[in-house]
Order: sequence, then C-alpha cells, then structure tokens
Amino acid sequence: MRDIIQPRGQALIPLLLFLIIFIGSGVYYSIQDHPFAFYQISPVMAIIPAILWAFMNRAQTFTGHMTDFLKGVRDENIIVMCLIYLLAGSFATLTQHIGSIEATVNLGLQLIPPALLLPGLFTIASFIATAMGTSMGTIATMAPLALSFSTQTGLSCPLCIGAVVGGAMFGDNVSLVSDTTIASVSTQGANAKQKFLLNLKIALPAMVVTIIIYLVHTTPNEALITTPINYILILPYLIILVLSLIGFNVFAVLLWGIASAIILGLMYIPDFTMATASQDILKGCGSMQEILVLSLLIGGLSFLMHKQGGLEWIMVRLQAYGQNRVQGITKRGGQLILCILISIADFCTANNTVAIILAGPLAKRLQQQAGLTPERTACVIDIFSCVFQGLLPYSAQVLLASSIAGLSPLTLIQYIYYCPLLGLATLCAIYFYNDKQVIISKLEA
Repeated sequence: MRDIIQPRGQALIPLLLFLIIFIGSGVYYSIQDHPFAFYQISPVMAIIPAILWAFMNRAQTFTGHMTDFLKGVRDENIIVMCLIYLLAGSFATLTQHIGSIEATVNLGLQLIPPALLLPGLFTIASFIATAMGTSMGTIATMAPLALSFSTQTGLSCPLCIGAVVGGAMFGDNVSLVSDTTIASVSTQGANAKQKFLLNLKIALPAMVVTIIIYLVHTTPNEALITTPINYILILPYLIILVLSLIGFNVFAVLLWGIASAIILGLMYIPDFTMATASQDILKGCGSMQEILVLSLLIGGLSFLMHKQGGLEWIMVRLQAYGQNRVQGITKRGGQLILCILISIADFCTANNTVAIILAGPLAKRLQQQAGLTPERTACVIDIFSCVFQGLLPYSAQVLLASSIAGLSPLTLIQYIYYCPLLGLATLCAIYFYNDKQVIISKLEA
C-alpha cells in the first residue's frame, strides 16, 4: 500500500539552507576578493547542516529519518551516477597518462577550422548524447577533451566545458533512449516517436542559436601549437565515439574505453604496467571523491524532503491555483503550469528523471484538464526538466563537468547557453500554440 504523504512547506527549508550556505559563502568570499571564493566552503560541508535540519523534523523518529535518507542514497539513479563518476575519472586519468587526450586534441586542431572549435564541441557532444541517451556519459568522455582544447587554443575554459554540457543536455532531452524520454512518455501515455518529432521542432532552433553564439565567441590563439600525432593513441576516443553512435550502454562504452587505454599503454608507453594502470584507475576514482559523496548526500536529502511532504506541498499549491485562480484551463495556461511544476520538482530533487516521475501524475491530470495531447505534455516536462538540470549548480551534470575542469559550478552555469535558450524556445512555442480551445474545468483534488 502506498504511503500517504502529508504536504508540509517546512520540508523545503533544508534545501534552502544548503543553497544559502553554498551560494552565500561564495558570494561572501567574492566580496572579500578571496581567490577561489567558491572553493572555500565545500558543497559537501554545506549540505551537512541541511541534512541535520531535515533530521530534526519531529514528524518521525531519528531511525525513521535515517531509513528514508538511506533509501534516497541507494536510489538506482544515484548509484548509476556514482558509477559513472568512477568510470569517468578512471578513463580520464588513463587517457591523460598514455597521451590519448593530447593526440585527439591535436588531430582536432588539424581537422577543425579554428572558427568552428566551440560549435564543434557542442555538436559532437549533442550527437554522442543523442545516440547514447545519457548526458552524464557524454560529459564524462568529452569534458577532458574540452579542457585540453581550452589549454592549447586559449579559448575560455568555462566556454568549452559549457559547450559540452549544453550538447549533452540536448541529447539527453531528444534521445529516444534517454531516461527522461522514457519517463516522460511512460507517465503521460505518449508515443515516443511523435514526442521526438515535436521535441525537435523546439530543440533545433535553440541549437542553431547556440551554435551562432559559439561562432561569435570562438577567438582562439592564432599561434596554435601542435605536436606530431601518434594516431594509434586516438583509438580509445574513437571506440567511445563509435560505440556511442551505435547505441551501446554508457557503462559498456566507458569500460571498453578504459580497456583500450590500458592495452595501448602496455603496448606503446614505456614503463607502463598493469600496476601503473591500477594506480591511474585509483587516482581517477579518487578525483571524483567529493562529487560522489555530494551526490549521495543530495540523493538522501531529496528523498527526505519528499517523504516529509515538501514536493507534495508544492503540488497542492499548484492544484489550488488551478482550482481557485482561473475559471478554466487553456492549453497555453496548462503548459505554463507544467513548466512551473517540473521546474520546481527538478529544483528540489536535482535529478530530471526523478522529477518527471514524481510530477508525472499531476502532469497527467493537467494534460486531461487542458486538452493537451500526451506527446505535448511529455515534450514540455522533458524539456523543462533538462533546462533546469543544466542550470542548477548542484545538479549531477554540472557537478561532474565542474569537477573535471576544476571550475566552480556557479561559474560554469553562466556559460551553458543552450539550456536557457531551450527554455526560451519552449515558451515561444507555448505562446504561439493553438490556444483557441478552452476547457472550462477544474483540477480535481
């Protein structure tokens, strides 16, 4: 039997406390002109007071809170993210050691005109994410390359990493095999291919504008320094690209990439042994320690807030708005409420797939009340979950990319141009949507 969750607004206080500490400390140290202002207070330390606050909720015993917290920590989506972190760190460290990153970047500098470097990073990331169906896997493989491109060309590092994250979110949104597509289609009873075609009509204009912006920003150092290329060392990234486009699972893609890097190291790199490979893998896993722990803690806190009624409280307020503030729900109005609903859900969970699943039942009800097609509803909630996922400084995608690049998440989100443009394109599509039909009906409680 499903547990009945009582709506409680105070359940959202822990998230607000985390953001105040995390963002507020960075702003404070920035005002003090402190170098690396946003690194002074680790996000892992910032979230601990928020978790303690959530545990102080008297609606349940400490043991009950701990049980719910651990359920969130071991959520399948959280564990998948953590495994990707470990594989990504191992792959990046190995390919850096054997020279694969340097060889791949030098090949790219020879093949891609300087004016197309940023658009190229964004487009390649988009194709890989669309084929593989995961933004996390795309960022894991592309971010080290983007970082090296930035170093060798003089391009802004946040711009290069932001291009990769934006491309990854494009693929996560439109891919037929992504978790968000599957969740949105399943919860709304939509046809996946029709949703995909509708999605493209909104995503492609945002993609084109993003590419134009990157064309304007691409002003690399004219004196590009390249070294002779050992083409065999490009093989790990070639394997990653081919397997991604074929549609292999992200874990299989990363494992094959790691295996190929180890084999090449043993064959072509002096003094590279299995002991060296194991040390590189351990070093790579260690580099992901902070983001892995933070993701586990965010997963636990999100589930705690859900069980304590935070998200339910938001949904009740939206239902009340639909009942009391409007006489009827237009198609346009219904879609705008969907945008607000899924954005708040993602803000609270920092996981677009989980946000869609949690908000799915109310979205389905809005779909029926506003006379929207299932495909339209699935498209809107999928898009806006990805929009906010690329803009939250504590989302898994932003944390992974900022960890690889050594950037503050708050710095990075300023350069992820695609996500706000996608949101703007969606709002334009909603505005120009055929809104003549009005359903004079109210949301059922």
